[in-house]
Amino acid sequence: MNPHLPSGCGSPDHLRAWSRRRFLQGSALAGLGWLTPLSRQLARGAEATGKRPKSVIVLWMEGGMSQLESFDPHPGSAIAYGGKAINTAAKGLRFGAGLPLTAGLANDFSVIRSVTSKEGDHSRATYNVKTGYRPFPNLVHPSIGAIICHALPGPGGTTVDLPSHISILPGGFPARGGYLGARHDAFQTGDPVQPIPDVRAPATGDRQRQRLDSLAVLEQSFAKGRLAHLGSERTLHRTLVERAQRLMSSEQLAAFDVGGVPAAERAAFGDSPFGRGCLSAIRLIEAGVRCVEVTLRGWDTHIDNAEGQATQLALLDPALSALIRGLKDRDLYDDTLLLVATEFGRTPNLNVAEGRDHWPHGFSVLLGGGGLRGGIAVGETDPHGEKREPARTVRVEDVHATILRRLGIDTSEELQTPMGRPIKLSEGRVIQELA
Repeated sequence: MNPHLPSGCGSPDHLRAWSRRRFLQGSALAGLGWLTPLSRQLARGAEATGKRPKSVIVLWMEGGMSQLESFDPHPGSAIAYGGKAINTAAKGLRFGAGLPLTAGLANDFSVIRSVTSKEGDHSRATYNVKTGYRPFPNLVHPSIGAIICHALPGPGGTTVDLPSHISILPGGFPARGGYLGARHDAFQTGDPVQPIPDVRAPATGDRQRQRLDSLAVLEQSFAKGRLAHLGSERTLHRTLVERAQRLMSSEQLAAFDVGGVPAAERAAFGDSPFGRGCLSAIRLIEAGVRCVEVTLRGWDTHIDNAEGQATQLALLDPALSALIRGLKDRDLYDDTLLLVATEFGRTPNLNVAEGRDHWPHGFSVLLGGGGLRGGIAVGETDPHGEKREPARTVRVEDVHATILRRLGIDTSEELQTPMGRPIKLSEGRVIQELA
């Protein structure tokens, strides 16, 4: 069993948040990260033009969102079990009845209705969709956010104290840096109305200075000890302490906190941790964060699928629609790629408990922003539920390749893993319909 994968069918109920210390300590072990020729080229381009680099927001539907109640309904068919559909702003495109607000913005994104994978277990499927690779023994692949943070330079001309990769309300498999190193693990935090973990200094004034002086003594001893041959540039101790101090005192931390946002604006996202996470994601992207992931749990509807999916859609619809509107209002939508994804879909037929089980043979993913084509559906699933695979299949890795290429990242470029194995950033092909 791969020790890096979470066990069990469901997700943990508690927040397994990485603290600021673990985020920064882990970065020290990744100080040997690779700066690829493409990365150097992009960095030079950003410095020359001063343009704001692209960002990504991932909305993760943990548990397996049903395509039949959301983005791929088949009303009137036997597999709909009474489920209704509504028209959208895009001609000929219909969504489930639980997405009225999102339906009104359908020209701003596209839906891929025929995503397929070979993984039907929660842990393995989550790994697959988040990384673009199936689990592999002795190798942990980076999530798409980690790849983006690795490959693209920081915001040109702007000082960003915040982590470049952030996960809000992380679930059973938080976004990780994998073989790119712990420096690209997502910084994890919870409901944006709650304090950020471990960013307040435990001491102030003289006491804080004394602690930092003591830490400096330890660092000097450490630098002369077992890892002295690495040098400070590779262990990054001093750099990490400075980053931690900047983060703890940075005014940019306010981007996490949505408490000061006008009540009317907050209400548009829905009164839920997920809605507040989406609002915080906009603020973080505006502050210069590269990739933000927000998780909505609870989609694993093996029992009473109709009620369970309706409950989740009632949380998703206001948050997703307000997120798109918020990015557009701030002129950020063209600079931000939006991905709404889940580990797999749900079976066409109900089980004895009136639930739908796991179905990786044709499920839906939403892609928008970043200049991608909007208002279309790519592929379709069998309205009768008889054909196992869609005629036009889109592999999980194809979704990854489309996002990375849109950001100017060369997916064919090979990196050397710590084991010395060359591996491409993605094995997928660009979805031509969205180009």
